Amino acid sequence: MKLNYLLLDVFTRERLKGNQLAVVCKADGLLDGEMQAIAREFNLSETIFIQKPHGERNTASVRIFTPTVELPFAGHPTVGAAIVLGLQNKVTAVRIEEQIGLITALFEKTGKRSGEARFSLPQLPVRVASINDRAGMALALGIERDEIGCGVYQPAVFSAGVVFHLVPVRDAEVLKRLTLNMGQWNGVFPHGRNAVYVFTETPGEKDNDLAARMFAPGMGLSEDPGTGGAAAALIGLLSEHVDIGTGQVDLVLRQGHEMGRPCRITVQLRKENEVLVHGGIGGHAVIVAEGVLDLDD
Repeated sequence: MKLNYLLLDVFTRERLKGNQLAVVCKADGLLDGEMQAIAREFNLSETIFIQKPHGERNTASVRIFTPTVELPFAGHPTVGAAIVLGLQNKVTAVRIEEQIGLITALFEKTGKRSGEARFSLPQLPVRVASINDRAGMALALGIERDEIGCGVYQPAVFSAGVVFHLVPVRDAEVLKRLTLNMGQWNGVFPHGRNAVYVFTETPGEKDNDLAARMFAPGMGLSEDPGTGGAAAALIGLLSEHVDIGTGQVDLVLRQGHEMGRPCRITVQLRKENEVLVHGGIGGHAVIVAEGVLDLDD
């Protein structure tokens, strides 16, 4: 068996930046274990497998794997797959079947091997729990207790398909010097797969509104450069505090700078009568390589 694949850099316009993604094309017939083994072989934060759609009106069905687990939804693979499908099919919108549900992504070509995609969340974020152990969080993140919290934002657990512990910190300097203590991790962050999204507001930075870092040892990821699924969860916390009854807010979030893989994620939320009715994620991606997986004996 031989399978074509593409390597993309997602949430960036520039090659060799952003979050890396492997896209395996025409992956029909692969078993679950084979997809997991291929994702482990690539050893990127995520690998997405494109298959034939179940619905005739849809563009493709996909499966998403980290090196150790399958995810029902993830942002940077969705953006990357939408751009690949948009380029291949020469269309401006694609309908992607994910385990979480059907996602419609709008696509704009920006070059022969690059584009921009944005999509509405198939599942709006919901609050899963509050987390109040500030001493434990501070110890796990290697910061001071009083450096947790940013403006009106306090720690909470949200999910838009994947559970994330959202931990606001005082400013970008605190975010930069996080030092993880994994011995404390699972006890302090017990929900889901123990994934943590540490974020802050960035009023002094002209190109973005927020900055974040994501750590998910339970997904086989020490740190991820750009996490659309976590940004999707964050929309839930943002919506609780955004000062609009009815209206839309568009924000830019940076991630991955501390890793030397800067990502730019666009975040959109809309409320009607103080209720969140829409969340959106978007970004650019560029194809950097292609090859063939040779799985023959």
